[in-house]
Amino acid sequence: MERLKLGFIGAGFVAHFHARALKMVRGIDLAGVHSLKWAEKLAAFAKENELGDCKVYPNVAELCKNCDAVGVFAPNPSRVELVEQIVEAVKAGAELKGLICEKPLARTVAEAKRLVALGKESKVPTAYFENQIHMKAIRNALSQLEPEQKAMGPIALVRSSEEHAGPHEPWFWDPTRQGGGVLSDMACHSIAVSWFCLTPVGKPVTYLEPVSINAETALLKWGQPRYRKDLLDRTGIDYSKTPAEDFCTGIVTFRNPDTGQSTKAQFTNSWMYDKQGLRLLMEGLGPGYAFEVNSLKSPLEVFIGDIAAEAVADAEAALEKATASRGLLAVQPNEADLYGYADELVDARKAFLVGKDGLLNWEYGLEITKLCQAGYMAAERQRTIDLTDSAIQKELDSYTSLIAQGKGAEVLCK
Repeated sequence: MERLKLGFIGAGFVAHFHARALKMVRGIDLAGVHSLKWAEKLAAFAKENELGDCKVYPNVAELCKNCDAVGVFAPNPSRVELVEQIVEAVKAGAELKGLICEKPLARTVAEAKRLVALGKESKVPTAYFENQIHMKAIRNALSQLEPEQKAMGPIALVRSSEEHAGPHEPWFWDPTRQGGGVLSDMACHSIAVSWFCLTPVGKPVTYLEPVSINAETALLKWGQPRYRKDLLDRTGIDYSKTPAEDFCTGIVTFRNPDTGQSTKAQFTNSWMYDKQGLRLLMEGLGPGYAFEVNSLKSPLEVFIGDIAAEAVADAEAALEKATASRGLLAVQPNEADLYGYADELVDARKAFLVGKDGLLNWEYGLEITKLCQAGYMAAERQRTIDLTDSAIQKELDSYTSLIAQGKGAEVLCK
């Protein structure tokens, strides 16, 4: 089996999730990492779990020289600069077979277009990592319903949500660095997986045309004085000055270009889900059939009483973003596989080794960025945005939401 030597740029939470996923992937070696923090820890994890002889490299250029493909898992503000360094390394002779970028591709449409242009300049295949599209539960649901879709017609409505109690790192909470709040952070997941599930059998991932979007953003929990103080104490981010939304909801309307039929993607996301931990909930409704995915339904349950709970050091050992360490807990035995991380790595390996883009390339990531930014525009203007309007598309090219500008108080705290 031909192996792919993969290098990581970034060694934080999502990089470690991908490293965990690599334990289930054949044919990929974690060959190197470059990161300002936690690089040694990630390299040690790779060696302990026999994922590859992972070396820590001092810069992007050295990493690229010694790897077949590079995954950009660093924070959003650094994406463009890092990919510029990758392109320079390729021009200097690094023979890369693939470039990966974790969601979201970028904070604005302008940044996303810059990354797409850099990818093309490098002449290296790309993969946009949107893990939920690769979830086995989603793929199995669509496979099971393929005969029904062909007989009765495609799925017409998908409802998708991702919710938890809030991000790990301070930069995620800062809208001027992250690019917004929960809409930028998690609605990109929900919109993408909904678009994918609505797509008729056998059609490409961008077959359905986005027609319109409406959305609402709100600050429901983390703007309250008690929680605002907690956030400031933990992260140094002051939501009395530069708040981001902790809740969003909306609907994207798509049109089938062959039949003219409209379909709907309804998304709801929050950083205020104070239950077991991260929850993914997807429903697809078609004529005469349906599916439902709920990531909190697990074959494993654990109960911990009050006295025994004193021995628990890490609530997140049971579930990502878990906020409780006692009572009846939802435990997922293999989150990295459940959420699709392993399968998107498999897809990238297969594609890169034959010189192709992954199922989702950076151009696809650009389209998701456009939809998220149009969602912010819809929320600010309190009206439905016509995505077929050329003037709107031109405006999106230079648009930065008020929340991402640090002016969230103008739209969230009225």
